[in-house]
Amino acid sequence: MDASILVVGKPSLHHTIDILLADIPGWVIAKATDRVEAQALITAQQPDVLIIDASDSANLELSQWLHTQNRLSWIYQIFVGTITPTDQKMPSTLLYTNQSEIEYIDRTTTALDKGADSYLLLHAIADHVTNDKSNDIVTKTRQLAIAQIQAGLRRVKNDRELVQTNDLLSAIALSDPLTELNNRRAFEWELPRQVKMAHDQNTPISLLMLDIDFFKRINDNYGHLVGDQVLRMVANRLRHNLRFYDTPFRYGGEEFSIILSNTALSEATIIGQRICRLIAEQPFVIDPSLQLVVTMSIGGASLQGDDSANGLSLLQRADQNLLAAKSNGRNQIISSDTTIPSSSSTQALRDGSSNEILKQPISQQTQ
Repeated sequence: MDASILVVGKPSLHHTIDILLADIPGWVIAKATDRVEAQALITAQQPDVLIIDASDSANLELSQWLHTQNRLSWIYQIFVGTITPTDQKMPSTLLYTNQSEIEYIDRTTTALDKGADSYLLLHAIADHVTNDKSNDIVTKTRQLAIAQIQAGLRRVKNDRELVQTNDLLSAIALSDPLTELNNRRAFEWELPRQVKMAHDQNTPISLLMLDIDFFKRINDNYGHLVGDQVLRMVANRLRHNLRFYDTPFRYGGEEFSIILSNTALSEATIIGQRICRLIAEQPFVIDPSLQLVVTMSIGGASLQGDDSANGLSLLQRADQNLLAAKSNGRNQIISSDTTIPSSSSTQALRDGSSNEILKQPISQQTQ
C-alpha cells in the first residue's frame, strides 16, 4: 500500500523514523522541523499520515489546526513520545523504559485528547545497533510502527472515499442537471457567503436577476424539448461570456441569477446590457429548420450598508428591478438601489401570464 508520510519533529525523531521505516516500497517520507514548515507541506502535499513529536507544544497546536481544516481532517495523526534512556552503556537505545503502565496509559490518553489518532512510545535509536537482542527490539518496534501506519492508511482510504462520495453528492445537490449551472440551493448558500465577504473586505458586490422573455410561448408553440434546448443554450452563452470569477445560477424555470463580486452597480449595469445584446443579437439555432430570436429582461442591484446578512434584501431589489424591466418593454436591464413598489401587473408579467401578441413571425419571433 503506497503512503505519503510527513514526520514533524527534531532531527533525532527523523533519524528514528528513517531506521524504523527504511526500504518500504511505495512509502514516501517528508520531514519538517517546525509547525510553519509542516503546515506548508501539509497544504501542498496533503500527506496520508503525520508522525508528530508529542513533546513539542507547537506540534500539538499543529494537530488542532489540522482538525479545523475540513478538507484535510482525514489525515491520520500518530503522536510519538521519544524518551532518552538512562543507561547509556546499553548498545541499543531502542528500549521501552521501566516506567509504569499507568504512566504509559496517561501519555496515550493525553495524546488522544490532543487530537492524535494513535500514540507510539519509543526511545531514540543509536547510530549503531550491534546487540542481537537490541536488533530484535528494533525489528519488533519497526513492525509496530508499520502496523500503526497501515491501520491509519486503511482509515485514510475509507475517509477519502467518503469525501469523494460526499463531494459527488454535493455536486449533484447543488447542480442543475439540465443546464449544468449551479442551482437555486447553491445560490442560497453562496449569496450570504459573498455578502459577508464583501462586508468584511469593504468591497462592492452586485446581483443580476435574469428572465427569458415570453418563455412560456416557446413551450406552448414548440414543446418542452425545444424549451429545454433554449435553456441549455442560454446557460452556455452565460457560462462562456462572463468573467471567470462571476457565478451564474439557474434560479428556477426560465430565470437565472449572477453574483458579481467586486462589482459596483454601474459596472453591473454595463454587464447586464452586454448580456442582453449577447442573447438577442444571435438567433438560437434549434435545428436546420428552426431558429429562435430570444431576449432577456434583467434586474440589477448592489449591496448597501444596511442590507441583510443573508442577502435577501439585495435579492428583493434585484427581483423588483427585473419586474420593472419586464413591465417597461423587456429586453433591457433596469438597475437601481431604490426599492420599487411591486404591482399585480408586473407580477403577472413575471409569471408569464401576459396576453401580449408577439409581433415577429412564429419561426423567428422575439421571445
